[in-house]
Amino acid sequence: MFYRSKTIRGLLEIVPGKRRLGAYRFLPIFFCIGGVMEWIMINVRIGKETFYDVYRRKRSEREYQQRIADGLVVLDQPAAK
Repeated sequence: MFYRSKTIRGLLEIVPGKRRLGAYRFLPIFFCIGGVMEWIMINVRIGKETFYDVYRRKRSEREYQQRIADGLVVLDQPAAK
């Protein structure tokens, strides 16, 4: 598919290091993209939460549910009237 597209082939040829690094010449680009994504997940708030706020909350909820299932936590029963 890509070998027929002159536009994509031209864009791939722009990236230096083809002879020395081969396909690995794209690795720094993807490394930087991953770093930017990580920074966004840590620092950018959508609403009132970041990605890691949601992750920590969900993990805590799962651990609590597991403790309940294991019988380590006893839920308070309302007193009979």
